[in-house]
Amino acid sequence: MTKTNESWGSRTGLILAMAGNAVGLGNFLRFPVQAIENGGGTFIIPYLVCFVLMGLPLLFIEWSLGRFGGKSGNHSTPYILESMGSKPIWKYIGVFGIFTNIAVVAYYTYIESWTLIYVVHTLLGTFTGWSKEEISSFFTLYVQLEGADFGVPYFPLLVYLFVLGINVFILSTGLGGIEKVAKIGMPLLILFGVILAVKAWTMGSSYASPAFPDANAWDGINFLWTPQMTTLTDPKVWLAAAGQIFFTLSVGMGSIQCYASYLKANEDIALNSMTAGFTNEFVEVLLGSAIVIPIAAGFLGLDWVLENAGFGMAFQTMPYLFQQWGGIFSVVAGVSWFGLLFFAGITSSLAMGTPWMGFMKDEFGWSRNKGAWSFGLLALIMGIPTVLFYSYGYFDEYDYWAGTVSLVIFALLETILFSWVFGIDRGWNELNRGADIQLPLFFKWVMKYVTPVLLLLVFLGALFTPDQNDWSGAIQGLVQGKGWPLDSESLLAKLSFKDIYLEMEKAPEQKAFLDLKIKFSGWARTQLLLLFLFITGVVWYASSLRKSKKS
Repeated sequence: MTKTNESWGSRTGLILAMAGNAVGLGNFLRFPVQAIENGGGTFIIPYLVCFVLMGLPLLFIEWSLGRFGGKSGNHSTPYILESMGSKPIWKYIGVFGIFTNIAVVAYYTYIESWTLIYVVHTLLGTFTGWSKEEISSFFTLYVQLEGADFGVPYFPLLVYLFVLGINVFILSTGLGGIEKVAKIGMPLLILFGVILAVKAWTMGSSYASPAFPDANAWDGINFLWTPQMTTLTDPKVWLAAAGQIFFTLSVGMGSIQCYASYLKANEDIALNSMTAGFTNEFVEVLLGSAIVIPIAAGFLGLDWVLENAGFGMAFQTMPYLFQQWGGIFSVVAGVSWFGLLFFAGITSSLAMGTPWMGFMKDEFGWSRNKGAWSFGLLALIMGIPTVLFYSYGYFDEYDYWAGTVSLVIFALLETILFSWVFGIDRGWNELNRGADIQLPLFFKWVMKYVTPVLLLLVFLGALFTPDQNDWSGAIQGLVQGKGWPLDSESLLAKLSFKDIYLEMEKAPEQKAFLDLKIKFSGWARTQLLLLFLFITGVVWYASSLRKSKKS
């Protein structure tokens, strides 16, 4: 194993880098949609409860794992986990902490490339005078590689390669480069977010139109902050809140452990982890909720937002709405929005490169340059199909299996390791060693009992999602002996492509396209499996080298 002397340059840089890892595209694209789909203000209450019972404990666990493993010179999850566990199996469970990052960054940088090209088009005035339908079509043609390409064939692929190249170059400069990007990107992200949030909060009904006479930004704000107590007992809302907290903090990926492994042995992790977590919550709850929904409600009305909220709003609707402000501010708004998304994306994707680089440095003595470019090559091999076959579900398959299922499984297993195998008493001592604050003993109990149960419920909720996500109805039906109808989006149903076959039943004229979608989705799953097996093989080889050196 090769010893590394790399470390963070400052506490501010560490916290901003950790916060940048957590603050990602989901803060602005996923959170508003989850809030809309789960009752607005009703969603915020279980969301904050889950932050305390699952979010903060997972941050404590992953920071503790990382610093503990770093003391032994381990900077990636295979040997970080093995250093805490007593059995060799833990290093293979740690494969998730490398696999997930490579698989996710493969498509995540594609979204980053969208944000960058939208900044360019905003500055060029491409969207000026366009209708909402034309702007929506622009995005559709772009991802289908059929338009918006400046006359250059496969232009979206070239932009993707450029953005991936930026990531690789910054990674090749080491922690120092990542720290510099975080120190620039995070303040700009917050500045851009504040500009848009202030505008949204001051819109009122000023932009109501004959087509949308009831449009009022405050309707969107009130919807997000007015709880409907009657739906608080709905299991669907609580599972959605737990899922959002889980994904927004970037836990279960392996990047937090890697970042924390470069801390000094007695450097604080209790206050640092809380600071990074609360920074993410500030960005998500205060800024994430104050941009898309209020602005869209201010122009199109709350009813339109409730019917059309989705991932595509960011690229298919927001550029049109910015144009309605006219003049210089329409450009400022567009650059702020897509610039915000770009910095949110790149500060997260940079973190995804460090586990692979740390592992290859530790086990094979690879330089930062070699580690970064090999990571880029793996991401490229995995990522090109997500660009070329986006319409056929390649992107969605990566996002579901690597960006969702893998995270939950890994987080559950590492929580069991920390609290039950390593032991909650030793884990609690590790967390509080060198701490700048005294954590309440309440969290010790939560990490041992509550957090594992919540993670298990999130996994089981995905595994057995009932039809129409109607948990209350499904539980009642089960009690009455009617069985448990699975939703087409449940994990078990997705294994057999039930969701696609259901589409085929509803639109038989699309059978040829959907048959291709099943084929490409199968290829995507095969590619993900091969990546996991490849990393497992590399870990096995590294383990055999360690054994041979000892003997």
